[in-house]
Amino acid sequence: MARTLINAPKTAKRGDVIEIRATIGHPMETGFRPGEDGKILPRNIIQTFSCKYNGELVFSAELFSAISANPYIAFHTVATESGTLTLHWEGDNAFTQTETVAITVTA
Repeated sequence: MARTLINAPKTAKRGDVIEIRATIGHPMETGFRPGEDGKILPRNIIQTFSCKYNGELVFSAELFSAISANPYIAFHTVATESGTLTLHWEGDNAFTQTETVAITVTA
């Protein structure tokens, strides 16, 4: 399991634009760089990231080998109702990580 850091508001007013920031600890090896023994290190990247708000997709991204290690992603959405943000990463070597964050929306 990778180390994640997710910054999202715990509460918001209905209709507010909220910012979600997420970082995941991952080496993001491009597959082009030689290791200490001179052999090319195998590719190991996160390929996709998505965020669902109460099951509805609000943000997604495809990542490529040019993304740095420990990728940081920030995006905005509108607070519509109380519920759960589900953040999901998928990558090479059957890598998968899912984290959830609760949000309470007030009138």
